[in-house]
Amino acid sequence: MGERFLKLMMDILSQPAVLVALISFIGLVLQKKSTSDIIKGTTKSFLGFIVIAAGAGILVGSLDPFGKMFQEAFHVTGVVPNNEAIVAMALTEYGSATAFIMFFGMLANILIARFTRLKYIFLTGHHTLYMACMLAVILVVSGLKGVPLVIIGSLALGLIMAVFPAICQPFMKKITGTDAVGFGHFSSLGYVLSGLVGKVVGKGSRSTEKINFPKGLGFLRDSSVTIALTMTVLYVVIALFAGPSYVEKELSNGTHYLVFAIIQAVTFAAGVFIILSGVRLVLAEIVPAFKGISARLVPNSKPALDCPIVFPYAPNAVLIGFFCSFLGGIVGMIFLGFTGSVIILPGVVPHFFTGATAGVFGNATGGIRGATIGSFANGLLITFLPVFLLPVLGDLGFANTTFSDSDFGASGIVLGNISKSFGATGVTVTVVGLVLLALLYGFFKKDKNDAAKIEA
Repeated sequence: MGERFLKLMMDILSQPAVLVALISFIGLVLQKKSTSDIIKGTTKSFLGFIVIAAGAGILVGSLDPFGKMFQEAFHVTGVVPNNEAIVAMALTEYGSATAFIMFFGMLANILIARFTRLKYIFLTGHHTLYMACMLAVILVVSGLKGVPLVIIGSLALGLIMAVFPAICQPFMKKITGTDAVGFGHFSSLGYVLSGLVGKVVGKGSRSTEKINFPKGLGFLRDSSVTIALTMTVLYVVIALFAGPSYVEKELSNGTHYLVFAIIQAVTFAAGVFIILSGVRLVLAEIVPAFKGISARLVPNSKPALDCPIVFPYAPNAVLIGFFCSFLGGIVGMIFLGFTGSVIILPGVVPHFFTGATAGVFGNATGGIRGATIGSFANGLLITFLPVFLLPVLGDLGFANTTFSDSDFGASGIVLGNISKSFGATGVTVTVVGLVLLALLYGFFKKDKNDAAKIEA
């Protein structure tokens, strides 16, 4: 019975659609909205995230054969970073610890948002699950178990869920033109790096959304058409390198390899189109609904939402970011090959989602140059970080996959190396110390603001 309940809670909390609908429902109830508005707002929030998930599923399905064709075409083997794959392996051994850390970590996130200046409530449930899983692995390897494992893991997760959206917020304000929405996706370091690179290299560079197409190419102003045509060229080229024999026998069930490539490319564009539609639906509902949470439970808090939330603000940057991040991954892979290190293959799915988002961040601060160079830097970052993460994951470090996004890499490397050097005690002191620092900073800042108000 206990295991079934644990699974129910984990499944609810790891589903962004359910989580966002629940938050929307609570926010609307706290605002004392009518029953009609509560039902409408909750349902639309739920529906919007289901639409995003459907689009992501279509997109991932079309990227899978692209990755296989790429490996076949260029005969490369190595570690392919993939969050879903590594978590599926880890949950067989660390499932209970992950579930407890995830549940109490979300409560810790709300408390940290309530009592510190880190006013972000992280709503990307599947990334919360992945981070909880990685923390469980590293803390068990450090020697923690039982209640201390859950307490330290939950505090670490709650803090991570508040800190990373906070470092993205200055860029989010620039992208969205508002301070109402936070950013909740654990590749924040890559996005911030892209934004900072954009600031350095992008002076005078126009936005990706103001690319001037010749009159005869006016149809390229439609981002859906641009994505479909560009991806068709890319898929066809990779299919030509992979060869008809491999594609038709292994991937297309006998469909002509070029026809298969074109269909997958346009399917990719359809996935992006669906994601953008879902994002617009969610933003229209979750932000007004969240005001109830912000006003009553956690004053001035912001919902931190998944990376597709920024895609509608710069669709051209989404495509540029994917290409340049993937190119960064290829350059990084070649470098690792020359140095004799473990080879990290560029995973097409992580490079799309993180590269596309890095492109939007880079474009916000540095236009076309920022989107291009910033997302390339992101590609390098998510190629090299896994190399240093592998040694701290215990037995999982020998798997042929690992965590793909930059925040997993950075958090895991820091905690893992503290664990290696100072054991469970070192990890405990570090996590508790950082939480206390966040609390004290918020407390003293509040005191100064109160004093200023009294003097005024």
